[in-house]
Amino acid sequence: MNTLIIAEKPSVANRIAAALGGSAAKRKESPDGIGYYEITTKEGATYIAAAVGHLFTIRQSGKERGYPVLNVEWAPSHEVGKKSDHTKAYLDTLKNIANKCQKFVNACDFDIEGTVIGTNIIKELNSGKLKDNVTRMKFSTTTEEDIKESYEHQMPLDINNFSAGEARHMLDWLWGINLSRALTYAVHGGSTREMLSIGRVQGPSLAILAERENEITKFVSKPFWRIFMNAHEVEFANTKGDIFDKSVATKAFKETEAHKQDAVVEEVELREQQVHPYPPFDLTALQLEASRTLRYDPSVTLSVAQSLYEKGYTSYPRTSSQKLPASLGLPKIISALAKNPQYSDIAGKLVSKKRFKPLEGAKEDAAHPAIFPTGVLPGAMSQYEAKLYDMIVRRFLACFAEHATVARARVVVVVGSEKYSANGSRIVTPGWLEYYTYAKIDERMLPDFKKGAKVNVSKVEMKDLETQPPKRYTKAGLISELEKRDIGTKATRAQIIDTLFRRRYLEGQSNIMVTKFGMSVFDALSKNVSMIVDENTTRKLEEDMEKISAGKMKEEEVIDEGKKMLLEAIAQFDKNKEQLAVSMRKGLKESSIIGKCPKDGGDLVIRRSKMGKQFVACNNYPKCTQTYSLPQGALIIPTGVVCEHCHTPFIKVIRRGMRPFEMDLDSTCITKKNWKSYGENKQRAADKEALEKSAEKPAEETVAAEKPKAKKRAAVKPKAPAKKPAAKRAKKTEEPPMI
Repeated sequence: MNTLIIAEKPSVANRIAAALGGSAAKRKESPDGIGYYEITTKEGATYIAAAVGHLFTIRQSGKERGYPVLNVEWAPSHEVGKKSDHTKAYLDTLKNIANKCQKFVNACDFDIEGTVIGTNIIKELNSGKLKDNVTRMKFSTTTEEDIKESYEHQMPLDINNFSAGEARHMLDWLWGINLSRALTYAVHGGSTREMLSIGRVQGPSLAILAERENEITKFVSKPFWRIFMNAHEVEFANTKGDIFDKSVATKAFKETEAHKQDAVVEEVELREQQVHPYPPFDLTALQLEASRTLRYDPSVTLSVAQSLYEKGYTSYPRTSSQKLPASLGLPKIISALAKNPQYSDIAGKLVSKKRFKPLEGAKEDAAHPAIFPTGVLPGAMSQYEAKLYDMIVRRFLACFAEHATVARARVVVVVGSEKYSANGSRIVTPGWLEYYTYAKIDERMLPDFKKGAKVNVSKVEMKDLETQPPKRYTKAGLISELEKRDIGTKATRAQIIDTLFRRRYLEGQSNIMVTKFGMSVFDALSKNVSMIVDENTTRKLEEDMEKISAGKMKEEEVIDEGKKMLLEAIAQFDKNKEQLAVSMRKGLKESSIIGKCPKDGGDLVIRRSKMGKQFVACNNYPKCTQTYSLPQGALIIPTGVVCEHCHTPFIKVIRRGMRPFEMDLDSTCITKKNWKSYGENKQRAADKEALEKSAEKPAEETVAAEKPKAKKRAAVKPKAPAKKPAAKRAKKTEEPPMI
């Protein structure tokens, strides 16, 4: 009997073939140039071939262009979008191999997405049916040992996970396409020149950020005072803390000044505190820590962690678990790490002391353990991989180390009727801190104060301060917040945030700001169709999809319920369509203003030609015909800065996969002296022509949406490095339309 094993990516197919066949695994190529492997035994041939993420995606089963659309179907990805053209060769290769096989094994990642990817392929190869000739491999690492173990103990197909994943894809698509069409038609009156978008998870995620933005805007600072004194080169703080009554603060300050010669130590408290190691990484914790210590974007962290997993260096990253079960063979892993020169010292200590029981966290995941190193000695790694690998290894080893001991000291000094305190700390035994060097405990040494002793006060200070507004979320902080509120999944939260940036709702690097455009979307929806941005709406569906996985609900029930909720949202939308459209148009107009026209002082706004090209023009057209080219397919953010040479506004240009940069609008400005020319004068002429043609019906003044078909680049900056061929840069999943 011949068997076809389907891996999620070519790199994993390679590792499966090496583990199961060794030198007997022969690499072959299909007529399309797609590699696969064949292992021949007495029982028959085993073929190992790969997908490249989703080879199938959701599409509308009818051709209607309006809404609501309620009927969807799975279809080959290459038939749905040109960006998936490369998947056809992989699907054709699998079909050709399947003609020779009687058994099929889904060896894609053991999560809902991996189940959906593999099961859809197998259904296609089995004439649309799932028969008894299908099994599942489950492994948390791509080491030879784990792959062999998974192959020898194959499981029945995890059909509940497939049903939950199918329901998620369908509902995300239905909510995304229907709400986005409704929004677009309401604002643009039937024109789809520029699509607006919102979705089941986008809405509540945007709401969290917009509500924080409103808190910051409405925040009114309040003055308060703190009193400090310096003694023996130590700063002591008044125990009253933040004082919001200036008269009280002034009285405390004067009392201290008047009696500083009589300052006496009232209390000296000394204690030792045990500080336990952090638990092993789950995905969210890894993204938070990599953001804090390595300054990695959460999407980068996930991508790098996935790469380390596929190379066999670390375990599967998309996990919620903080558990390291003994079945992983923890002593063997630690002993293997002790052979790595980089970790021989700290891992060797654990081996010599036989410390093989980890400190674990509370979070669990039925599918996978916490993220851990496999013990395989890494080969060549990129700089990103090496840093993340080091952090994962050290966090893992620290879980087995002794607790750290920190000496804490608190000294209280009495000055007249006022009390002041100072705290100190000193690491007595480093314990796990020696292992996990990314954790820091600030040490502050205090002199040897004695109870009852006089203190020489050298300075007294009353500081005028103000309360501060709430801080904006970082990307990693928002992922943590989404997890707390049970919005999205561990595998999709970073993608949701990236989608909000691409939709031009967000901006910022370290701290996320909601753009004027994003605020206009949130304000219009929250006032007119609140359930679209209400987290309770999406949380209910998330919980129901988890019940599908657990076998407590049927897929059809959840999809029907999701459609019912969608129709309720659409009815509410249509009822308030006019108010929503007015609010949105105003927001779009305001968000499109770049700055002032140097020619006549009018507003420079982003406009879009009938061909879909974005450019900048003066809103006093036709009296003023000034235009400027813009990079296509880019997010344009006003900076509020004007060039001292050409007097045009500076804009920030943000393109997907490229570093943001700033430029002024004038392509002939001296600031662009060393830039390469991409035919900007020709583009400016085309922009003027487009403006003139649109005189009878001016283009909407909007922040333009991404246009994937844009082929030319305006004059911006030197070319980015060439990307790899499409088939080699496949992602884990095709992005759902608009979730």
